[in-house]
Amino acid sequence: MKTLLSVFISTFIPISISAQTISGKLVDEQNQPLPYANVVLLSLPDSTFVTGTVSTEDGTFSLSTTAEKQLVRISSIGYNTLYRAAQPADMGVIQLTTDAQMLGEVVVKADLPKTRVKGDAMVTTVTGSVLEKAGTGNDLLDKIPGLSANNGSVNVFGSGKAEIYINGRKMRNSSELDQLSSENIKSVEVLRNPGARYDASVKAVVRIITKKPQGEGFGFNNRTYLGYQYDLALLDQFNFNYRKGGFDLGGMLLGSDYKFENNKIITQKTYLDKVWTQNSDMKNPTHSQYLSAMLSLNYQFNENHVMGVRYDFSRSPKIEMRAYMNSSIHVDNLLEEESKSKLHSLTTNNSHTVNAYYNGSFNDWKVDFNVDGMWIDNNNPTVSEENVKKPDNTEDNRIIHTLGNSSNELYAAKLIMDHPLWGGSFSIGSEYTYSNRIDRYANDENIIPDNENRIRENAISAFAMYARSFGQLQAQAGVRYEHLGSDYYEFGKRMDEQSRTYDNVFPSISVSYPIGKVQMMLSYSGNIERPSYNKLSSSIIYANKYTYESGNPFLRSSILNTLSFNTSWKWLYFSMNYSHIKDMQTQISQSYSDEDPSISLFTHTNVPKMDKLNATLSASPTIGIWSPQFTAMYSQQWLVMDTPDGPKNLNNPIGYFQWNNTFSFRKDFQFSIDLETSTRGEDITYRTIKPGSSVNLSLYKGFLDGKLAVQLQANDIFNTSSSDILLYSGNRIMIYEPESRRSFGMTVRYKFNATKSKYKGTGAGDSQKSRM
Repeated sequence: MKTLLSVFISTFIPISISAQTISGKLVDEQNQPLPYANVVLLSLPDSTFVTGTVSTEDGTFSLSTTAEKQLVRISSIGYNTLYRAAQPADMGVIQLTTDAQMLGEVVVKADLPKTRVKGDAMVTTVTGSVLEKAGTGNDLLDKIPGLSANNGSVNVFGSGKAEIYINGRKMRNSSELDQLSSENIKSVEVLRNPGARYDASVKAVVRIITKKPQGEGFGFNNRTYLGYQYDLALLDQFNFNYRKGGFDLGGMLLGSDYKFENNKIITQKTYLDKVWTQNSDMKNPTHSQYLSAMLSLNYQFNENHVMGVRYDFSRSPKIEMRAYMNSSIHVDNLLEEESKSKLHSLTTNNSHTVNAYYNGSFNDWKVDFNVDGMWIDNNNPTVSEENVKKPDNTEDNRIIHTLGNSSNELYAAKLIMDHPLWGGSFSIGSEYTYSNRIDRYANDENIIPDNENRIRENAISAFAMYARSFGQLQAQAGVRYEHLGSDYYEFGKRMDEQSRTYDNVFPSISVSYPIGKVQMMLSYSGNIERPSYNKLSSSIIYANKYTYESGNPFLRSSILNTLSFNTSWKWLYFSMNYSHIKDMQTQISQSYSDEDPSISLFTHTNVPKMDKLNATLSASPTIGIWSPQFTAMYSQQWLVMDTPDGPKNLNNPIGYFQWNNTFSFRKDFQFSIDLETSTRGEDITYRTIKPGSSVNLSLYKGFLDGKLAVQLQANDIFNTSSSDILLYSGNRIMIYEPESRRSFGMTVRYKFNATKSKYKGTGAGDSQKSRM
């Protein structure tokens, strides 16, 4: 690691710029950093445009002069324009004063659209909009055009699952979204093609920018949630922060107790010399308890140097799952057998994560260094009771005991450096990750073979990226190299065929340009989707008499090439992206053995290629107290799959529609009604045969100048949200009919001198962590 970093630094550090670089920092009248201000270099005496840039999140800027007599113009909406001579090179801290006339209510509403193109991202402004009262961070993201958020899992339409960053720090736990209040969020940035700075497995990034912290001393923010769906759900979360000068101490305690169900009807047909049909009715109640804690220490020595450490702990003392399934097996429409089964599992897991970071500036170099460690253990004993009855009334009763456990360890380090170059910004970075995963599985009755497999990986990556503005045109280009060495072991023996080495290069480029008030951005990126460790495991897991599950140690990584276009105009937003995917990963169902075709083995495989087109159109006007948001999404793929009737083109498109309506009244009262539906169509290997739709209601009321807030929610009030799907899988088809169930919830928040932590650690090894 030391050798890699020394080579990397020695290669890039000597780079210098011939022109003189001028720099400074912009602040407002409260001495808070002023981001996204325009800084333009003009020639004298005719004030001709030379070059320009925008200030970063911390208010800093830099650009290169090309002559002695030049002028710097600094402007931002809502502030008086400022002119400065381009000397001296270090302009220091520059304070902008507000323009009372520009800040008139009508002007701001007309000139600041809710969603717009900004650099490499689509930015949605939350401050001053109805989105401030959305609830949690998860509730807010679910209302952003093109995003879907559910229990901390965020998907960008057309790009897939997104990585979440909160003030530059990678979100480590999905519960962090629910720990955020929408009132504390300033803006949300969506990157569909994240570029070389991010790991090549990252297909989309959502950056959440919170409001600037106010004041010092002790503050806290408490949230209590009470909900009901199949049973009661309870959650309490306590955030606290203490700040004094450069010292910052933050922490969080969270506990939850949830009871819910996952009920469905499954019809499965296997076409061999005879047709095997399995009909199952499954009830799946689950009781989950979760504990989480976090402590962070942060110290800012001065404006240029800050460091800190953060520890996260989570534990699930109880994930108790029960499954009750009644099944019947028919062969060519003749009853073969009937069965009743009961399953009981009690899972426990523990997770520890440590991050330490340093963030600083040396001359014109900005340095961001992180080291991470993570340790996760999981234990899952299961008992299944089965009763099988034949047509002749003979019975077969048995009890099956299984035990599965896994352990994970990870160590990572990441260094990123930024430097002004030729009027733009040059970035380089490198990252190293070591990970070790062990899976064990045992069955007392020897119905399923015992297994132990280990995956040990070393991953090294490096990137270089350059961004610059050419007048109003903003351009960014980069390249990323990734090396992954994976060693696969079964019962301690290295398996050469399953062990692999990957070496990949991924380019990326994006350009954005405004035409009047229309903002446009075009981008391209190459990405990779590496299989999770669960997908690579060779262990065969017993689910019930008719269903086994397994990974595939021969599963290959998927390579993606994506072209995206985004544009916005006032309250209208449109995006479109086209992807070509090689070796797409998908789950299939196949016969476990020729002797008993009624047993399904769910495993993973690669599809040679797939092409996919996605488009999103969103309108978000404001009409008096009514803030409607209508979003229409279109998805179409080009994929050929094997079916019982031979190869089939799964090309039928799917349409998704969302209509969110928020009404804002006096005395901090807000009412929302959201509608969502979709059409029939095909996605990956399944076809939606009965689309779902939902209607959700929300009431919000603030008290005590916003210190106390109460929110009531009712989701899927008509029990219609679930979609029935048909899954194609070779000589087998499966129909899933999941149950819908409305839910109700109440959230109470109270905050006192609530401040956000200044912690700036961004983490390392995030790609490998997500695979665990």
